[in-house]
Amino acid sequence: MKTFVMIPTYNEKANIGRLIPAILKKTPGVKILVVDDNSPDGTAGQVLRLKKKYPRKVFLLRRTAGRGRGTAGIAGLKYALDKKADVIVEMDADFSHHPKYLLLMLKEIKKHDIVLGSRFVKNGEDRRGLSRHLITVLGNLYIRSVLKLSIKDCTSGYRAFKKKALKAINLDSLISSGPSIVQEILYKADLLGFDIKEIPIVFIDRRQGKSKFNFKIMLQGILMVLVLRLFFTNIWKESSSKK
Repeated sequence: MKTFVMIPTYNEKANIGRLIPAILKKTPGVKILVVDDNSPDGTAGQVLRLKKKYPRKVFLLRRTAGRGRGTAGIAGLKYALDKKADVIVEMDADFSHHPKYLLLMLKEIKKHDIVLGSRFVKNGEDRRGLSRHLITVLGNLYIRSVLKLSIKDCTSGYRAFKKKALKAINLDSLISSGPSIVQEILYKADLLGFDIKEIPIVFIDRRQGKSKFNFKIMLQGILMVLVLRLFFTNIWKESSSKK
């Protein structure tokens, strides 16, 4: 399977220079796509230096307009599909999503449509501070309740997709511009009946740099979950019934 590992970035220069070699050491057969939102810290320059070392393995998509976690993720997924990817793994750049789980993820994606790195299945763990852990736990309870999902870690951004799942989801139809893109894709995939597998990961706090999470992002996520449930459930269910 032609596999891309897609990494959205903003000000991740301190991490990306170590992450790319770590990924290629664990999974030398993959290609890496960094989607950078014109980071002022020089993240893109760091990626370009690594691209010279790994010219057939490293790709950079640099965005200067319409920036945001949601639109960056969509742009990266579409880019990889255009490059004929069979599987696309999405992960963060800060080592909270450790490359050591990629081998298991790629093994499981052969048997499932979507694989999630999960903190809340057996042997999974969230090792961040108590406040962030509690926010994540409560957020997942809220998301599962509103969207009627059986998935335990609905906020995990560490996941692998088969091409057929992403094409059925229709990336052009997605509306989230921020981190709620994670829930939107997951919710639509569930409504369309795709097989979603959770594998355990130990989630640690970022090694370097500053987290982008804040109260505004949290509030936007809460509201977007309601929007998805109230306005898109019937539309996507109808789409599923026509397939």
